[in-house]
Amino acid sequence: MKPKISLLTAAWLVLRKDWMIEWRTRARLTALIFFSLSTLLLFSFAMGPDINALRAHAAGYLWLALFFASVLSLGESFRVEGENQALLGLVLTPVEARAIFLGKVFGNASLLFGLSLVLLPVAVALYDIDLAKAPLALLATLFLGSVGISAPGIVYSAISSNARARDVMLPLLLFPVLVPLLLATVNATKFCLGPDPQEQLASWLKLLCAFDLIYLSLGFLVFPKVVEED
Repeated sequence: MKPKISLLTAAWLVLRKDWMIEWRTRARLTALIFFSLSTLLLFSFAMGPDINALRAHAAGYLWLALFFASVLSLGESFRVEGENQALLGLVLTPVEARAIFLGKVFGNASLLFGLSLVLLPVAVALYDIDLAKAPLALLATLFLGSVGISAPGIVYSAISSNARARDVMLPLLLFPVLVPLLLATVNATKFCLGPDPQEQLASWLKLLCAFDLIYLSLGFLVFPKVVEED
């Protein structure tokens, strides 16, 4: 009988595997950076030279760029495992399927969080925003939003990985689920970058934490069934 690896250890091994694959190729990261930068530029061109309007909508543009990039990132999450039945090999290892879920979620979240840090200086240059108002709260918002996108995204990525139209199915499944989270992230980011006369930032951050816990809990419960059906 094979020794069973603990949940956290197995999740760390899956996370490290994804990091190593990404570091060796860097193809997905490069594509995400160029795609999200192009998205920010398109939004700035669409709004024109009105710097006040750009500054007012900067939080929304930033999260739309991250969301569109996340669809590309999540679509690639199980593409490697789809080759040579690598996902089946992961499932057959003496680890829980939930460890695969956790490793994949935080691997994708770390990628999105790193991407958001790359986009922030560009957003400063394009939209004239101030990052010094609440930098720690801004970093927390970016991280919580990245985890919130990744948790349901990994589940839906696994569901759509074997579908013929998976590139179309994934955003169609994911967007309705993420609308409340995106509203919370945009509002929290807006108050991190601009005035917050009613001190609403703390409430939006608590709501983000609640969304993350709900998405992680549901994904943690259903992911083994999803992998078994695949």
